[in-house]
Amino acid sequence: MAGKEEYPLSERKTGIHQEEESVGLLKEEHREHGNDSEDDDLVDWEIPHKSPPRLSPSWNWFKVLVIAVPVAWLIGFVAHTFLIPLKSEMHETAQLRAEQDYILDSSWAFGAQPVTREYYWIIAEHQLNPDGVYRPMTLINATFPGPLIECNEGDEIVVHVRNEATNATSIHWHGLYQNGTNFMDGTVGVTQCPIAPGHSFTYRFNVTGQSGTYWYHSHMAMQASDGVVGPIVIHARDGERTTLQKVPYEEDRVVLVSDHYYDLSSSLLQKYLEPGNENEEPVPQAAVINGRGKRNCSDLPDRNCSSSGISNALFDLSPKHNTRLRFINVGAFAEFQIQLDEHEVQLTEVDGVDVHPQSIHRLNINPAQRYSIIVTPPTDNKGLYWMRARMVTHCFAYEEPELQEEVRAIIRYNAQTPLTSPPQSKDFPETIELECKDLNTTTLTPVLPIRAPSNPSDTIYLRSSFQTHDWRLSRGYLNDSSYRANLSHPTLSSFTSGVQHRSKPHLYSLSMPHGINSYLFKPSTSLVYQTIGIQTLDILLQNLDDGNHPFHLHGHSFFVLAQGHGYPPELEHLRNSLDLANPLRRDTASLEAFGWMLIRFVADNPGVWAFHCHVGWHNEAGLAMQFLERSEVLARSAVPADVEALCRVEGREKGKPPDDEVWVGSWD
Repeated sequence: MAGKEEYPLSERKTGIHQEEESVGLLKEEHREHGNDSEDDDLVDWEIPHKSPPRLSPSWNWFKVLVIAVPVAWLIGFVAHTFLIPLKSEMHETAQLRAEQDYILDSSWAFGAQPVTREYYWIIAEHQLNPDGVYRPMTLINATFPGPLIECNEGDEIVVHVRNEATNATSIHWHGLYQNGTNFMDGTVGVTQCPIAPGHSFTYRFNVTGQSGTYWYHSHMAMQASDGVVGPIVIHARDGERTTLQKVPYEEDRVVLVSDHYYDLSSSLLQKYLEPGNENEEPVPQAAVINGRGKRNCSDLPDRNCSSSGISNALFDLSPKHNTRLRFINVGAFAEFQIQLDEHEVQLTEVDGVDVHPQSIHRLNINPAQRYSIIVTPPTDNKGLYWMRARMVTHCFAYEEPELQEEVRAIIRYNAQTPLTSPPQSKDFPETIELECKDLNTTTLTPVLPIRAPSNPSDTIYLRSSFQTHDWRLSRGYLNDSSYRANLSHPTLSSFTSGVQHRSKPHLYSLSMPHGINSYLFKPSTSLVYQTIGIQTLDILLQNLDDGNHPFHLHGHSFFVLAQGHGYPPELEHLRNSLDLANPLRRDTASLEAFGWMLIRFVADNPGVWAFHCHVGWHNEAGLAMQFLERSEVLARSAVPADVEALCRVEGREKGKPPDDEVWVGSWD
């Protein structure tokens, strides 16, 4: 049974674990990944109970029946009258997440022994008004946004997911390496089939070799935009606050920023992909901070809107010490410019990589990116300040009449100060950014230095573009490939099963050290780059499109070697100018409009890893490819039975994007 999710901050900080999360010491022996059962209900959702005492052999059958029949009737009556309605009603009322849920545990044991942290999630559909406007949402445990997963490096994470929504789902653990557990990456069509409605699945993996700020989200169509998102914080086992973070702080918080649509993503995606729409991405109506905003309902006469009980996010910070804010852009489309009025802050983390501090007063953050800043209380403290998160609207395809481009939160330095009047803090005078592109990170250097490998094994040239072909369908392309996910035969399973069955094309593909695998996959819809052994790969991306593309590589952090506008320099000249001593590492970097970017990574993680634009609309339009790494290792492995079982369940494709074929012959 899914546990209650919210509980008092004092209890969370003193280690009293409620039903949603259970913690136990990590066992040394090998543990099977996933579930042992392929039944519909792969997780026991009932409350554990003790077995009744055994009947004495001296009891005769008559006595047993006299007692058993009334008891059975009573149990059935109670279950039918109370427990069954309780199960269906438990998650009927959706709610916003309590503000204190995203305050990290101040008494956290960074040096504790590795443990197993277990979570129980029910994904279901609800109506909620995060900023006043009611809209249909898909939520985890009826709460928006999703729960925080806070753990130590080396811990095991176990998440039991029960899908009670109309459409299929999955959970991707963004930025996590998944060493040895590629099949838990949660990417539909790549590492797994979706979790069908009415079915369950358990994700089980270890977080090793990384720390910092990450997040999770549905990787099924655009479902993340409907509410299936949440933060992950992995604490370094030693020296997080003394060695890795160079600016001291006492309090640690998570801040999610997101564009916010008032309509279901499925209907928006249908319109976006239909003929004649030349990559006009749906424009959001608003934005939220930690799931909260506040609209003036009188400005939205055509919406079901109620501002009763609705307020902006509130951050009570100490006036005496520094606070770390971990920003995550969990949105589908918009880039944000974020500021704290009248504050200069120190940037100290990029996508899970601790960096030497850099002073900034505005933070540009694209979808899927994460940054940590350290906030120092002002010397002349006014008490109340605005936090402003502005969407960079110059990249929007059209004017949205209901758009409110800025969302605000309140910074309060004295929790006793009444909020009877809004902050009077001053905005910075500079104009907001007119282009969608990454924050300038060229001067950022990681605290833990790693030299980039000098000699890449290969260079992959990728042209990113949107093209209109048959039946006026505009789709995203990497070179001549527009990705289409196969939700019944994921790449990982197709490859491993083919090798196990001694398929000649599969065995032949193992003979090539690296390159595009056109023997097993159709490059026009599934561009797969395959490697054997450990290879160092360069990706030189050229954007032929007027849009911004934050590209994300699953299972890795990569080196950002160079970026620019226009055409890239000649490659040999470019490589001679690179500083490989300690370049920035991250997992999501933006390719600006008509620009280029050179990244380098070591392909040493056995598995199939997606590489795609993290603007959700662009990913669904096909702007994606895959890396099949260490194929000789995958050839000796098998996908767990419970992961394979997902592909045999009816309903696994519910909610998928429309196939291009549905518009063949359409002239409307």
